[in-house]
Formats: sequence, C-alpha cells, structure tokens
Amino acid sequence: MSESVLYHNPRCSKSRSALALLQARGVEPRIVPYLEQPPDAAALQALLRQLDLRPRALLRTGEAEYVELGLADPALDEDAIIAAMAAHPRLIERPIFVHGDRAVIGRPPERVLELLG
Repeated sequence: MSESVLYHNPRCSKSRSALALLQARGVEPRIVPYLEQPPDAAALQALLRQLDLRPRALLRTGEAEYVELGLADPALDEDAIIAAMAAHPRLIERPIFVHGDRAVIGRPPERVLELLG
C-alpha cells in the first residue's frame, strides 16, 4: 500500500475533518504537524509537483504574513514565494493529503478521498 501523509493543523476544522474522513475509511496517514515541522523549500517544491500547482496557488492570502511580506506583488518569483512559505508555514494552504505520488489540498475536506480510488 502507498504511504499516506497528511500535512495537518489540528486547530483547523478542515484539517480535522479531512483526517476523520480518512480514518473512517481505514486510512491512518502519517501526520506532519507542518506548523511545528515546516517543510523546507525542496519539500515544498516536491509537494507542488505532486499537487500540480504553482506556488502562488498554495498561499493562504488571508494570513497577516501575506500582507506583511508583500506576497501579493506579481513581480515576486516562485522561489521567493516558496522561501516565504518555508519560513512562515502559516502561509501554506491546508490540509494537504499525499497518497503515493499524488497530492490534493483538502478543501473541501472530501477532496482527500479522490486519491483513495
């Protein structure tokens, strides 16, 4: 069976819901508490490939750091955005479920089930 990983924030209702949906289907993913153990730039690049997303699509634009760091600036390159997420993990959209070589953002939480097919 493929390894399953959930980048999880236990304070987030969407993240808790995604975990509950997985567990109800017998999936016990390895939990990565990404706020305490933030992924580095290389890990974020790998996640982005699995998600098939550009870095901007993984940003939480409602966080104070988004404004403070000027991340709305369209001139910022992708490496700068990835570096900001690595340094400020609250900027990373959540939850992210990885199953095998694919990943989804669990918004809505039911999206995590797409990878279990």
